[in-house]
Amino acid sequence: MRSSEKGSAALSARERIVLVGFGNMGQALVRGWLAKGRAASSIAVVDPVPAARAVAAQLGVAADERFGASTRGVDVVVLAVKPNQLADVLPQCAELARGGAVCVSIAAGKTIATIVKGLGEGAAVVRAMPNTPAAIGQGITALVANAAVTGGQRALCGELLAAVGAVAWLDDERHMDAVTAISGSGPAYVFLLMECLENAGVELGLDAALAKQLALATVAGAGAYAAGSREPPAELRRRVTSPNGTTQAALDVLMAKQGLRELLVRATEAAARRSRELAAV
Repeated sequence: MRSSEKGSAALSARERIVLVGFGNMGQALVRGWLAKGRAASSIAVVDPVPAARAVAAQLGVAADERFGASTRGVDVVVLAVKPNQLADVLPQCAELARGGAVCVSIAAGKTIATIVKGLGEGAAVVRAMPNTPAAIGQGITALVANAAVTGGQRALCGELLAAVGAVAWLDDERHMDAVTAISGSGPAYVFLLMECLENAGVELGLDAALAKQLALATVAGAGAYAAGSREPPAELRRRVTSPNGTTQAALDVLMAKQGLRELLVRATEAAARRSRELAAV
């Protein structure tokens, strides 16, 4: 992994973007671009779902059911469709790729080779893996580019994804399966931790509303504290843990053999394995 950064500068409106698929992640991206100063007139959306196009219209963004006049001559094509929809979409984007547009795919598990095969030889492709905190500008996206991507295109793609959080460039596409398992799927693991803490609080006799408040605030606060600290998480954990205290009693269970560490290793291995399987579907 090469670099990690967070964007803050306003996005240029010179480049034209078409976003294919306007689900939750597509909407988060557009909201981030608009918040950073990109003109709505520089963005177009293609989505067959009327409700998705209605959201685009509310944001002032042109939206069509299929490719047409609004998508001609664009500089960037963002493929924000589900992995099982990608094969149908790529042939429709081939002309744009031949015209010089860089294609950014956020379809989990789909390799650059697969995308180039659908777009045509020589296509400039960036594969990206954002995560759901992008919806509030707190995501992180890992990106990897093929050799056809120019320096300017690379910078532009990084800028576009930095509008919704931090970005990190990979040197090797093979690392994308691990990234998918850690940060792409990772928010679900954290949400499960919140859920489990809330349920545990109720089991210990707390009111459900209070248990939820304590669980959410604890996870959110600990995450913010760790992000703002120069110390590694292991050191922060040690600072909270008094010998023979209450935290130590809980950690003796969580860190036992077949405990939380082993479970997370098994869970992330399963996610990475599924990412590799999706490449072959």
